[in-house]
Amino acid sequence: MNFRAYWRFFVVARHFLPLLVAYARDRKRFLVVGRSRRVTGKQRRQRAQALLDSLLTLGPTFIKLGQLLSTRPDILPPEYIEEFSKLQDRVPPAEWEAAKGVLESELGAVDDAFDEFESEAISGASLGQVYRAEIDGERVAVKVRRPGIEDLVEADLRVIKWSLPILMYFVGEARSFSLETLADEFSKTIREEMNYKREARMLTEIRGNFADNDRIRIPRVTESHSTERVLTMEYVPGTKINDIDDLDERGFDRTQLAETLQRAYLQMIIDDGVFHADPHPGNLAVQDDGKLVFYDFGMSGRVDPFVQDKIIDFYAAVADQNIDAILDALIEMGTLSPEADRQVMGDVMELAIADARGEDIEQYRVQQIIQQVEDTIYEFPLRLPANLALVLRVATVVEGVCVTLDPEFDFISVATDYLRQEGHLAEGVRNYIEDRQQEIQDATRSAVRIPPKLESVLDRVEREDLHVRADLEDSDRLLAAMTKRLILGMLLASTLFSTALLYAEASLIGAGVAGVGAVLLTGALWWSFRSKRGVRAKPQFTRQSMREREQGGGSATTFEYPTETDDSDG
Repeated sequence: MNFRAYWRFFVVARHFLPLLVAYARDRKRFLVVGRSRRVTGKQRRQRAQALLDSLLTLGPTFIKLGQLLSTRPDILPPEYIEEFSKLQDRVPPAEWEAAKGVLESELGAVDDAFDEFESEAISGASLGQVYRAEIDGERVAVKVRRPGIEDLVEADLRVIKWSLPILMYFVGEARSFSLETLADEFSKTIREEMNYKREARMLTEIRGNFADNDRIRIPRVTESHSTERVLTMEYVPGTKINDIDDLDERGFDRTQLAETLQRAYLQMIIDDGVFHADPHPGNLAVQDDGKLVFYDFGMSGRVDPFVQDKIIDFYAAVADQNIDAILDALIEMGTLSPEADRQVMGDVMELAIADARGEDIEQYRVQQIIQQVEDTIYEFPLRLPANLALVLRVATVVEGVCVTLDPEFDFISVATDYLRQEGHLAEGVRNYIEDRQQEIQDATRSAVRIPPKLESVLDRVEREDLHVRADLEDSDRLLAAMTKRLILGMLLASTLFSTALLYAEASLIGAGVAGVGAVLLTGALWWSFRSKRGVRAKPQFTRQSMREREQGGGSATTFEYPTETDDSDG
């Protein structure tokens, strides 16, 4: 029996109970009876701040949980996302004697394993802490898992699992599945982050991907002194990337640093498929020679090829300000529900781009677009894939660091240049042309197939060989005219495209011949509309007639959204 887990359950319940009662009263004012309450943005922010304080008090596991929740706008409202984004994984290090016990259990006596070892930690985090040491004359950084953290994390994971059925009562059905999968996701993520062998593999892989990049520096792993609970790597000092005054004193080009950072993450996410997922300023520094240094690969992720392609589509659509293409990319990635109102989402996108344009129409921030999407995502029932949530979060954090370095940094311009240089945009244009050519070929084939099939259908109608009897009167040959116009329109579209393609790729003679054909087809199509034929049938239902019925007292079905009363109670 795990008494620690039971005790932690009561400790956690004591912190969360007041908030849970408030959430319950939002649904029913008097817990079991009463109307629902309307919660304002200010109230949500106050609750988010209170919950943030509880997470910090409860310690490492819940700090990590808050960090993960800050990447999930499908679960929490924007106010919570913003507050949880402030969580920094920085806590006082454990006592040296306790950390020394972990170190010696993995590598043996400290004096034997290292030439020198500084017992004062240079940084402390919720799951581990870092020390300076020396091996064979080389300075190294030694990351040691926090003593006793395994038992605490396992107890807390049990508490989270036990708490889920209770939490389900306080959330809507749309987010129940998200919460259940988040719990499994979190268990996997935090165990992976405690496994320093995995971190060493990810670090080594990413370092190899940047081996030929003279602007990036990633520490090298010392395999002989690394285990599941201890990670030793070369010590690479540098100036924190958000220390603007120091960077200026050293004469660094901050715009170039921002571009290097942005291009590095574009490479990791779009090309390599493995990325450093914690790019806050504490994990980024600049060497004396101007190289950008990455630290702490405990939080890292992978992107599958399908998502990589959709991210390229998204960036290209943002660069072109193509609202429909942006929405299509988000839906295909799974970040936006296909059932979402495209008109509403389109308005959100247009507003985000308009707000972010500034004086130059090309300069606007992806972060603002993603933030608008995140704000709207909370209103729709969907679940973000774990690594895609990390990708979206990384994009916003990186953009924030870049703007800190250079307030005029043009994120879209850098992304567009990178995609063009790597051949992604050219590939996208080529695929677009191929798709349009295929559509025209399909339309042409359909134009050839439609008349015989239509004749066959009409024959069956005449023979009364259909399951549904149809008496079709076409005394004015309206159907024939419509078919003729449809075929002429398809042929004209195909000819116009062929003319443009021949003009761009082949000789002027060929383009001229195709152009003559387009003129003839245009004339034929215009002539077909000169005939004064029309539909003689009298429409049975029109919007005007429906309006008249409603005004005349006829019954009509209407839908109203439930109204909620304001309540200032927390």
